[in-house]
Parts: sequence; C-alpha cells; structure tokens
Amino acid sequence: MFTGLIQDLGRVERVIPGGMTDLWIHTSLGAAAFELGESIAVNGACLTVVERTQDSFRVQASPETLRRTTLGAVQPGDRVNLERALALGERLGGHLVSGHVDAVSEVLEAYPEGGSWVMGFRLPEALAPFFIEKGSVAIDGISLTVNTLEADRFRVQLIPETQARTTLKSRGVGAKVNLEADQIGKYVARLFALQRGQGAAGGGGLTAAAIAAAGFGSR
Repeated sequence: MFTGLIQDLGRVERVIPGGMTDLWIHTSLGAAAFELGESIAVNGACLTVVERTQDSFRVQASPETLRRTTLGAVQPGDRVNLERALALGERLGGHLVSGHVDAVSEVLEAYPEGGSWVMGFRLPEALAPFFIEKGSVAIDGISLTVNTLEADRFRVQLIPETQARTTLKSRGVGAKVNLEADQIGKYVARLFALQRGQGAAGGGGLTAAAIAAAGFGSR
C-alpha cells in the first residue's frame, strides 16, 4: 500500500528483457537498506525488490505488468517516480494507493495557469464510474485531485512542488501514463452494481439513497 507521495526520481540504468523483464533503477533513497521482497511503486506500479546494491535496486516486471502499464516502454536513462510502501504509523498525506494500475491513459492537453500546471487526460470508459470532481486519482503513482471531469476526460493541476518532484510535467501531449482510480470509488461502484443486480430479484442491501447520504457521487 502506498500514499501517492513521490519520494524520489529514480533513473533506469538497465532494462533486461526475458521471461520476466528486469529493471535496474538508481535511487537516492538508500537502496542498500531495502529489504529483499519489499514492495516499491515505480511510476505507480507495485513491484518487488529482488536485488540491491548501495544505490541501485532490481525489480522484475511480468508480461501482465508490461501489458497493463507503461513500464514496457521505459529505456535506460528514463526518470521514474518512486515510492516505498507505507509503514504503519506514518502520515497518510496523499490517499490510499494500491499500486495496481487500472489502465494506461494519455495526455490530451497541458498548459500553465498561474503558478500551477494544468494537465488533461483521457478517461477510459471503464474507469469513468470511479471518478468524481475533487476526488482522488493516482497518475504515474502521484496522488492528485480531479479538478474538472467530463465524459471522456479529466484535468488536474500540479503545484510547483509536484512539478519539481515528479516526472509528470515533462509528459507532453500524447504521452502515456499509468492510472489508478480511487479505491473507495471502486468499492462503492462495485457494491452499488451488486445492489442493482439484486434489486431485480427483490433483494435488499446497499441503496442509492445510502450512497448519496454518505456523500459519494455528489460534487
């Protein structure tokens, strides 16, 4: 489990294709202290540390991970967003992020507004039920707020700190990014869908009124 607060901009050192694709990544987080088997989010994808040196570590990406994320396109020299797994007792400054990427999206627009940087992204139809305005989304592992929402796209704003500490501002129009929808939205949508299915047979359970009363689905 992660928070979406990026801790370091790592640099891909080597990409070794095979049955599993190995990635060696340089980091300033002190890789020598990493535990073998611990989880680390690389551009929002939860991977496992399988080897480490003083300042680099190796993770492995399965064919499924390469299909479902942008990691299949990374090259030596690329910068990647890194976050170690959340430890119990730490502050949850972003939102709960699982590191399980839901879809690959693309940048549709990017422009300055005041000191912030506005970015618009394609919203895959399958993820649309999980998005609300002012809700949370993880983009390349970064916890962000959905500022505006349309049927097929959404926008976020990057404050100067986010611009400086992550890779996102460098993504131009057409660039691919990893999306993870808010977990709370997923659970609410799932429960509501099950309730609707039960309703046809006269079943009870979670109601739309209960969801609205809890504040979900409203702006």
